[in-house]
Amino acid sequence: MRPIPEKFIERINVDLGEEQAAALCQALDGESPTSIRFNPYKIGKKPQGCGVPWNKYGMYLDQRPQFTFDTDFHAGVYYVQEAGSQFVGHLLEGMNMEGKRVLDMCASPGGKTTLYSSLVGLDGLVLANEIDKRRANILADNVRRWGLGNVVVSSNPPKHIANFKCWFDVVAVDAPCSGEGMFRKSDEAREEWNESNVKMCATRQGEILREAWQSLRAGGVLIYSTCTFNKLENEGVLEEFSAFAEDEVAAYDDVAVEDSWGVEKGSVGAFQTFRFYPHRSCSEGFFVAIARKAFDTNGSQRTPKCRKPIFENVDRIGMNELPRWIKQPELMHFAMVGDMCYGYYLEQFDAVKNLAEYLTVIYSGVSVGQVFKGKLKPDAALATFCGVNEEALPCVELSEADAIKYLSKQDVDVSLFSEGLNLVKCGGSRLGFIKRIGNRANNMYPNSLRIFSSK
Repeated sequence: MRPIPEKFIERINVDLGEEQAAALCQALDGESPTSIRFNPYKIGKKPQGCGVPWNKYGMYLDQRPQFTFDTDFHAGVYYVQEAGSQFVGHLLEGMNMEGKRVLDMCASPGGKTTLYSSLVGLDGLVLANEIDKRRANILADNVRRWGLGNVVVSSNPPKHIANFKCWFDVVAVDAPCSGEGMFRKSDEAREEWNESNVKMCATRQGEILREAWQSLRAGGVLIYSTCTFNKLENEGVLEEFSAFAEDEVAAYDDVAVEDSWGVEKGSVGAFQTFRFYPHRSCSEGFFVAIARKAFDTNGSQRTPKCRKPIFENVDRIGMNELPRWIKQPELMHFAMVGDMCYGYYLEQFDAVKNLAEYLTVIYSGVSVGQVFKGKLKPDAALATFCGVNEEALPCVELSEADAIKYLSKQDVDVSLFSEGLNLVKCGGSRLGFIKRIGNRANNMYPNSLRIFSSK
């Protein structure tokens, strides 16, 4: 690893004092903890093991495995998420999140998006926005794996999102930052860090926060977070924002923190703040703050006009075929986008339609597949969807070795499969589809997701 930048060390000596600064630097040169967060819609119960204390589905691992070769990872049974960032779920424990709408403004790669997706349930909706198209595609892949069907992935400037006035119950801004909290994990973060970048990030963070605020309803909750230590990008941004929003910013309910967690709690005006230092808590560096938009704030919900209709009705043949692939089709609305059929939960379909017909949307709902001659050719996303009906086709449980072959798009013994479509599973978790045609097996796993390396 590259040495920790000298200017950074000088600053934290002032901010923390020499003893605490030395302890932080020692931690940053040490080993990172590895943590994951399980999908409650796929494991059914709280996992056993060394848990992340502020998230009941979070767990620390004794060592970092090769996630590439873990079939549960590809099935969306868990997400590899840094422990500190899982704290956003704890912030919202006092709020009934079922059925709520969440805007995750800077969402890639998807750790917090998938967490919010679990919190809002199948009647809720998450708009996960990532302005960088490449990163937005990675985000979409992770959303498909998670498989709840309640996320819209978009790639738009914050000012476009701001046109959805007073739309969301929770707005979360995990702002692009100088990345000081990643010094332990990333040599690149150390190399790219400089004081001018810190100032540039703070300016951009304030701009994003002001745009995002417009989309939050009165009484809604604002979460602001970074993975950096400096006050300019953290407390400084909140101070400037508070001056901008004035009395529209109100205090959120008090968030309890256990002393044993090692989390430093503070405040900036109406914001409660929480700092994670690697020498004090079992996490990387993380800062998060929470406040509420005052209930008496003026402004009503406003939806921008549709730019281009994209949804079409599914024809009669399709509607005869699609419901059998879903466990509870009565909860779903099916719609066509081009030649692909998508499924959406009825409760939020109108909201999805408004978003998708104004914004640049990468993915939404669950991609079900294409209907040919009355039969569905299922999309890979349907396999990892939590609402798929496993009784719609034969299910084949593969060994771990054969499952890795499947994920690598290598040949798998054709005799394992029934004629026609098969749902591929490993350890009870769904991975994708294979179609057997006589003595040939057509592996339907996406080329874009295949494993190329070997153990």
